Amino acid sequence: MTAIVMKARSLREIDPDTIKRILIRGTNWIGDVIMSLPAVTSVRRTFPGTRIAVLAKPWVADLYRACPDIDDVIVFQSPGRNDGIVGKIRLARELREERFDLALLLQNAIEAALIAWHARIPLRAGYDSDCRGFLLTHAVHRSRAIRKVHQIDYYLEMVRALGFSVAGREIRLVPPDDARAAADHILEGYGVRGDDLLIGVAPGASYGPAKMWFPERFASVADRLADDVSARIILFGSSGDRERTEAMQRHAAHSFIDMAGKTTLAEAMALVARCALFISNDSGLMHLAGALGVPLVAIFGSTNPATTSPPGKMSRIVHKDVPCSPCLKKECPTDFACMNLIGVDDVRAIATELLKASTGTYRR
Repeated sequence: MTAIVMKARSLREIDPDTIKRILIRGTNWIGDVIMSLPAVTSVRRTFPGTRIAVLAKPWVADLYRACPDIDDVIVFQSPGRNDGIVGKIRLARELREERFDLALLLQNAIEAALIAWHARIPLRAGYDSDCRGFLLTHAVHRSRAIRKVHQIDYYLEMVRALGFSVAGREIRLVPPDDARAAADHILEGYGVRGDDLLIGVAPGASYGPAKMWFPERFASVADRLADDVSARIILFGSSGDRERTEAMQRHAAHSFIDMAGKTTLAEAMALVARCALFISNDSGLMHLAGALGVPLVAIFGSTNPATTSPPGKMSRIVHKDVPCSPCLKKECPTDFACMNLIGVDDVRAIATELLKASTGTYRR
């Protein structure tokens, strides 16, 4: 990455010796959470003896609980008791009782700054996005240049500008013991043995169909890999991805284990960690697999791998560089060439290489 020098506009320096309790306002989506975790690790390195809590939406709370650099997770109950102005004021008052010394706002919205201000947290730091700079005691300018870098670096550069010790791009996630036990129980229920080779597939994605490869091609890849290595195929996703997983099953010769919408995030994390290979569109589950170090084939269409490529040394990207890509649109207005040009053999070839490299047992 080209060096981007940024400085925080601040009223006073952040002295680590005076900081005892830190509140981090987490991001709201799985992929964003994972890409922000190196910044969280940097906070821990800078403030090793400090109590660190994260304020997070319910659907990503399990991810933060799996990060060893975080001490407490406070759930932002929206939908729920923190909805609306009254609910957010209630939340701010509850946070005020915790007597945080510093709020680090990874989320970009003005709402995060308003809650931290109303909670009377004396030091409030983050990007000056969404016209919230006046609410921050330590505002980092969100320039055009910083918005073009990879999202991991986007968050790391913010904490660097604040004077924190940057820990690097490594991501630390540890699925909890109860989730691992639940994953074992789930697999036993489907007749999966301990030595079975598992391949995970996530054929869905949020944001729109322009991010999604075709269910029939996912099915073809999965069928061939199941034949090649006698693998059991597990389908992952939210309840909103059920239509995609069911379409994939209809096009398949083998019977897959469809877990879409049937697990908690913690259980899904433990199941993904059991996989020898993961194949996915650009999605939160793609980032999760990469963060867990699972060999990963990541399929990109309308989105930009330069800014949202998955973490992990064993992550590989399949992407066709067509003139209109990345368009970042929800739906393709033309011929969907970015996905149409990605063939079954393209994905299968990379999957085969990863299986050979990671297990050494690939067989045709």
